[in-house]
Order: sequence, then structure tokens, then C-alpha cells
Amino acid sequence: MANTIRVFVGTYTGGKSEGIYVYDLNGATGALTYSSHISGIDNPSFLALSPTHSHLYAVSETGDPGGKVFSYAIDPDSGALTYLNDQHSHGTLPCSIDVDKTGQCVLVANYGSGTISSYPIQKDGTLGKAVSKIQHEGSSVIESRQRGPHAHMIRHDLDDKYVFVPDLGMDKIMIYTLDPSTATLTGHGEGSVPPGSGPRHIDFHPNRKYAYVINEISSTITAFQYDASAGTLTEIETVTTLPDHYEGTSHTADIHITDSGKYIYGSNRGHDSLAMYEIDESTGRLTMIGIELTRGENPRNFGIDPTNTFVLVGNQSTDTVTTFRLDHETGKLIDIGQVNEVPAAVCLKMVVVD
Repeated sequence: MANTIRVFVGTYTGGKSEGIYVYDLNGATGALTYSSHISGIDNPSFLALSPTHSHLYAVSETGDPGGKVFSYAIDPDSGALTYLNDQHSHGTLPCSIDVDKTGQCVLVANYGSGTISSYPIQKDGTLGKAVSKIQHEGSSVIESRQRGPHAHMIRHDLDDKYVFVPDLGMDKIMIYTLDPSTATLTGHGEGSVPPGSGPRHIDFHPNRKYAYVINEISSTITAFQYDASAGTLTEIETVTTLPDHYEGTSHTADIHITDSGKYIYGSNRGHDSLAMYEIDESTGRLTMIGIELTRGENPRNFGIDPTNTFVLVGNQSTDTVTTFRLDHETGKLIDIGQVNEVPAAVCLKMVVVD
């Protein structure tokens, strides 16, 4: 068991938050201890680590005149961040960021404008100017939310072969290829979810056969057959993330699969819970095994620590992070009484320190 896991926390500034925070997670107790934070960035709502964990990249989720993308150096001993540079995100409300496995490129999704951008990483970890700037085009059936495109996440598959962008406004998952040597994105294809779903985040099964998209508007998860060689998605089923007969307002946020591939979790904002499922590895279908309340409000993001011991949930509206222990036999989350004060936590990235 790891002794210490470093946790980088993206936030919405204003209120109690001043920027990006660094905590240490006790590998035995699940307690979080504040280490440091860095200001000078507005709404660092999503973070990404370089493959060597030497640099951190963050979006600055702001509207007009546009968002930004920031680069930081990470002190290897303390985890403290040092600002390096920033670039325009070439869109409004950037909400997701990814680094390719070669460490040569940063990719950004802009929710407000429905655009995506790619950037080369320089030798010193700074960001070069954007290479690809792609505008999504389309809409869907929910007039209030889907009049135009809203790129909500950008990430690679597990083999770093294809790039996926769930677009909430289009009810599509746009698929690209990336040339790391030039940081150039090229359109490849698309997948679809049921109309009015509002796809938000995607995760991939370790066996490379399945992908799962959590849908914000409909509070559902869509399971796909994934052809990792061809880069195609074929829908298997769509299941709810909410309990039967729930009538309140709720929207999903984040989705993660355990390294074992046995279990998958999705967060509900409004119901304020994590929906828990067992994955049938022969079919990709999901069986709900329970719904765990997060002991806070508005669980926008959560993460499974790198040792697969704990699940950390950021409760944005109550300025807390709840730590659960993961039961590998049942897939359920065990309440260990760890609700730690963390301001406006909306993104959690973790690295084993020792």
C-alpha cells in the first residue's frame, strides 16, 4: 500500500477557492492534508498531468473574450506548482484537457463555443501556440441545452490511438486521430447516444472492447462496443444512474472504471451520489449494485486513486472531498468517515509519491 498519494485539485475560483490546490492523501487512513496552492488562474476546472508527472496543465474556464490554457512545473518533492506560461483556448468555457502519452501535445475542449484545440509542448514544458482549432457543427432535441455544439471532454483511448470528444449539444461523440509530432488533430468518425442524452464524459474498459459515456441531461450511461483498431463505437445499451421513482432535478458529471474492469461508477449532481455498477465482461452490459450518497453537494468530479484503494469525490457546493474505501469484492464504496475541507473541488488528479 502506498504511504502517500499526491492530489492536485482543480476548482472554481471565487468563494473559498483561490486557484489550484495540492493535498497529500494518507494511503492508510484516506485523510487529506493540505500542502500548497497557486493562484493567478480563474476557474481551473479541469487538470491533466504529463506522463512523467513533472508538469501539470489546466484550463481556465472563462467566457468572453475566451478561455485560456495554463502550464505549470511540479516540484518533485513537495508537489508545489510554478507557473510557466499560458495560451488562449480559442473558444469559450474550456472544460476539459488531456496530454498525449508521448508528452508532446495538450488537447482542450471548449464547452461554450463547441470547439477543440491542440498545442505542442515545448522541451521546457511550456505550451506552444495552438496548431489545430476545430469547430463542431450541430444541435439536438433539447432546445434549452442543445441549440448548438458543446464539446464537454477530450481524451485519448487507452492505446493513445484515437481522441474522443463527447459533445453535449450534438448528442455525439466526435472521434479524431492525433499526430503527436505536429500536434495536429484530424477527423476520423463519430458515435451517437439517444437524442436528448447530452453526452459529457467517456471512459474505456481495460480490455479495450467497451467504452462508456455518461450523459448529463438524461442521467444515463450508454455502453458501447469499442473497436480499438478501427476507432468505432457501436451502442450496446443505455441505463439510468438514478434510483427508481426519483423525481428531483439531477444531472450526471463524471465516470470511471476500476483497473480490474469489474466495476464502473458515475456521479449524480442533484441526487448527490455515485451510481455503482458491475460490468459483464462478456457483453459489456451493466448491472447496478447500488447508489452511494457523497456526503456533500454537487459531486462534479471524482477519482479512483492510482492504487485502486480509495475513491475521492469532490463536492463542489459544500467545499469538501469525501474519501471512500473501495471494496474490490462487491464493488461498493465503504464510508470511512473522511470528509475533508477542500474549496470548490471540481477536478481530482492523483499521483503515488511513495
